[in-house]
Amino acid sequence: MLFSDYMREWLYGENGYYQHFKAIGKGGDFYTAVSASAFFGASIANYLWGLIRIGIAPRDTLLVEIGAHQGYLMGDMIQWLYTCDPSLIRSMRFAIVEPHAGLQKAQKEYLNDRFGGEVAIEHYDTPEKLGAEYAFIVANEIFDAFPCELVKDAQMAAVEDHRLRWESVPEPLAEMMQRHRQTQGEVAVGYELFAQKMAAGVESCDFISFDYGERYVRNDFSIRIYRQHETFPLFDEAVRLKDEFQKSDLTYDVNFAHVMEAFGSAGFETAHYETQARALIRFGLIDLLEQFAGQTTQEKYLREADKIKTLIAPTIMGDKFKMIHLRKSV
Repeated sequence: MLFSDYMREWLYGENGYYQHFKAIGKGGDFYTAVSASAFFGASIANYLWGLIRIGIAPRDTLLVEIGAHQGYLMGDMIQWLYTCDPSLIRSMRFAIVEPHAGLQKAQKEYLNDRFGGEVAIEHYDTPEKLGAEYAFIVANEIFDAFPCELVKDAQMAAVEDHRLRWESVPEPLAEMMQRHRQTQGEVAVGYELFAQKMAAGVESCDFISFDYGERYVRNDFSIRIYRQHETFPLFDEAVRLKDEFQKSDLTYDVNFAHVMEAFGSAGFETAHYETQARALIRFGLIDLLEQFAGQTTQEKYLREADKIKTLIAPTIMGDKFKMIHLRKSV
C-alpha cells in the first residue's frame, strides 16, 4: 500500500493511535500549546473579542474548534469570552468538528463538567455540515496529522509487511513536487478536500490554525515518531515500524505553502502567516498576563509566566510553531 494509506491506518484505523483518547502533556506522548497554558486559548478568544468589538465578527458568531481532543482549548476560549462579556455565552454558538464518537463523548463530558451545562456544544463529524453564515474556526496541530506521501527524487514510498519500498512517482504528484521545487520529504494528502469541505460549510469565516513547519519545502525528511516525549526519526535504524504501528504518534513538519495553495483554490485568502510567538503577542497575550498579575499572588503569577515562556520562547514553541490565518469572505 502507499505510505499515505499506511499512515491513515496507523493513526485513524479501527485500532489507530487517534481512535482512542490519548493523554497530552506530562502523562502522554507529547505536549501541545493547549496543554502548556490556558492563556493560549484565552489569547485566541481575546482576538475574536476584538473582532466582535469592531464589528468584523458578529455577536452571534459560531465558534468552532476542529480536532478538539478533550476540549480544553474550547473551554479556555469560552471562559475568556465570558470574562470579556458574559452575554456572549447566550448570543454565540459553539461547535466542535470531531468524527470520532469516543472523543465526542469525552469532549461533552469535560465541557459539561466545566460549565455546569450552561454552554451548549454542537458536534459535527465534518466541516461541510456547519451551515454557518459566519464562523470563527480554530485548529491546533491539525495539518501535521494528515496522511502524507514520502518522496525522494522521482520515487515515492510504499509499505509492505511494515517495510518501506520505493516506486515511481505518478504524474500528478510529480507535477506538485515540481511546482513546490521539492525533491524529497513529505507531501500531505487531503488538504485540498479539507479546504473544499470548509468552504462548503460556511459562507464566510476566519480560520486560525497553529502548527510546526515552514512556508517552504526543506527538501529533507522530517517525519518522526513520538513516544513518551521521545522523538524517533522514521528512518532511524533502531525503529521497527511493526512495533510502533498504532502505538505511537506519527507526524511531520507542515509545508504551509501547500496549505495556502489548497485553501486559495477553495476561495480563501491568507490574511496572516507568522510565528506563534508573534501571533499570540498580537492577540494580547502579554496584556492578559499583566491583568492576571493584578488579580493573583506573586507565586501564581510567576508560575503562569513560566508556562507562557513555553508558548513564545524562540527555542521552544515560539518560532518553530507558526500561525496561519485563512479568511473566506462573502
